[in-house]
Amino acid sequence: MLDLHNNLKFSRGISPAAAVTNDTAFVSQVIDRAGFDAVEFVWIAGSIADADVTFTVLVEESDTNFSGSAVADADLLGTEAGAAPLFGSDDKVGKIGYKGTKRYVRVTITPANNSGNIFLAGVWVLGNARSLPQSTQIV
Repeated sequence: MLDLHNNLKFSRGISPAAAVTNDTAFVSQVIDRAGFDAVEFVWIAGSIADADVTFTVLVEESDTNFSGSAVADADLLGTEAGAAPLFGSDDKVGKIGYKGTKRYVRVTITPANNSGNIFLAGVWVLGNARSLPQSTQIV
């Protein structure tokens, strides 16, 4: 039987934001990878009102919780540029993975030239758990 349910753990990344009408960054919760060998950050966008807003994504890592530094491109699955929402990313989902060795990771998504509303949320997906099952349904 194929069982994804008991092999993944999900954690809050960015709480759903009702709207942001400036260039304030969306900073994720720091994820603690203890007990997991794989991590992915997934964002979901609702309506993006500004037709020329741009976004940058920054992934940071740390051995402590948290004095992070930028993750080397070789330790990413995908690219930060490829994971950045676009002004036309209404109702889209994006992702970026981390394959480095640091225990703590966070993601920052920063809009620029934004004068409209942005609806965004994010979640951490942890996999390759060293202890199974990962059956908790609400975290």
